[in-house]
Amino acid sequence: MNHLPIIIQREYLNKVKNKSFIIMTFVTPLIMVGVGLLIAYLTNLNKNKERVIDVIDESGYASTIFSDNKSTTTYNILTDINYDAALKNVKEKEIYGLLYIKKSDSLKGIAKNVTFYTKDTPSITLISDIESKIAKKLTDLNYKNKGFDIDKIKDAKVRVNINQESYSGEKTSKIGGGLKLGFGLVAGYILFMFIIIYGNMIMRSVIEEKTNRIIEIIISSVKPIQLMLGKIMGTSLAGITQVAIWVIVMAVASVIMASVFGVNMAELETPQQEAFKEIMKNGDMQEKVSVWMAEIFNLPLTNLVIMFILFFIGGFLLYSSLYAAIGAAVDNETDTQQFMMPIILPLMLAVYVGGFTVLDEPHGTVAQIFSYIPFTSPVVMLMRIPFGVPIWQQLISVVMLFGTFIGTVWFASKIYRVGILMYGKKPSYKELYKWLKY
Repeated sequence: MNHLPIIIQREYLNKVKNKSFIIMTFVTPLIMVGVGLLIAYLTNLNKNKERVIDVIDESGYASTIFSDNKSTTTYNILTDINYDAALKNVKEKEIYGLLYIKKSDSLKGIAKNVTFYTKDTPSITLISDIESKIAKKLTDLNYKNKGFDIDKIKDAKVRVNINQESYSGEKTSKIGGGLKLGFGLVAGYILFMFIIIYGNMIMRSVIEEKTNRIIEIIISSVKPIQLMLGKIMGTSLAGITQVAIWVIVMAVASVIMASVFGVNMAELETPQQEAFKEIMKNGDMQEKVSVWMAEIFNLPLTNLVIMFILFFIGGFLLYSSLYAAIGAAVDNETDTQQFMMPIILPLMLAVYVGGFTVLDEPHGTVAQIFSYIPFTSPVVMLMRIPFGVPIWQQLISVVMLFGTFIGTVWFASKIYRVGILMYGKKPSYKELYKWLKY
């Protein structure tokens, strides 16, 4: 195996020195940052658009309903003007809209006779805001008309927040469950994308060398299994390098592009910051934030990080060996389609099981079985670990994953050994089975 470091170095340098690799490494994060800033700028520009809405109110309640005008939406309560004149006025002056509240004998009748006139279809957010304002006011009035005390009704409402605790005394909560599931979903998605992107890169690399007949020269002095492992590891290191550069470039580019194009990130966050401050004024929300922080610190972070690294490496190596075998078996990317589904299907199944079954019952039979199957364990087990999986179960899953990787390398190297020297023929599954016997 003394040639392996040389092959890894060759593959790594070959990838990072490639012009398309260099361009995509630096251009991709710039595009992502640019698109992100553009979306943020356009969103902020849209939020800052001022809207004026005229209100014709025959019910007499509008003055109290729309007294708290927002900074971007102003409600003008019109008096001494009838409905027809008001509608003509908003059309001529191009006012954003006209809200018409028709008079009725009952509050429910008023609720059914509210019309909003605009030139174009209004936003769902605006309509929902108007509906909630009117509904709240009419509901309060309805309570009073029926002799109910609104303050007592509000005071009578009881919110239930069940305290969760394991037999061992460990306290948990719904928030903690959401955080745990969120970590698993993010970890699974990262692994899924890394396998798809860089697995395809390994496959294309094998096809390219096979097409150029370079492989015939290399294989004369290197064992097929060494060449395959070298490609996998070299490409993996190139992928890690690319991702690291993306993170750095995106961070630097965000600051530079925001300054050059005059996008003030602080101003873009102002609406969210103001909303957060308003929420924090509520004692209940302060308590919830404290619970969030406590749940984050209660997560087994060391265990999660270590297992994420192990499952990430094992999962990627396992699938990469299959991608390399497919690349050796075909002459072009078009012929790879028939072999791709058996690889993608376990990954998709893992994401489905992790996203639905683990959410419903993280320690159920289905979740446990799929957390041991090597082709699904990198995703499913990572989703289960935050919910408290014994270390011995995690270690068994890791050992099975790397053991399957070794077996897959043997299996893939058999196909690789024969396939890299086969040209002009699209192999079938039956022929691949025969190659395993050579």
